[in-house]
Amino acid sequence: MSERQFVFISGPYSQGDVAANVAEAIHAGDLVAKAGHVPFIPHLSHFWHLIHPHEYTFWLKQDMHWLGKCDCLVRLFGPSLGSEKEVLAAREARIPVYRSVEEFLVAVGVVAKAETGASSRSVTCNPDG
Repeated sequence: MSERQFVFISGPYSQGDVAANVAEAIHAGDLVAKAGHVPFIPHLSHFWHLIHPHEYTFWLKQDMHWLGKCDCLVRLFGPSLGSEKEVLAAREARIPVYRSVEEFLVAVGVVAKAETGASSRSVTCNPDG
């Protein structure tokens, strides 16, 4: 296995079903963690927001601070203006952006490309994002 990576999980939150989006991000983070890496899942702030609500800009600012500490970003599938901003910030900071968890796992040598065939929809992503 390659050196442990800190992985920012980026994906839809408010577009569509929020609970399903949070679950998708957690599933992706769990795959990253099971592979020996350290995921940061901004979607978990959903629970913080339920207790102490903040404006959208507060959450995006928090996410951007964390993004700067991560080694790479995994962009999950689906429309998200916040994710688009995160991807742009990652690229500007020269932080690698992966279009799926599988792409990340192949890149770090955890799985071979042929092994990634039929896995959960939570790990695929929009190639444009």
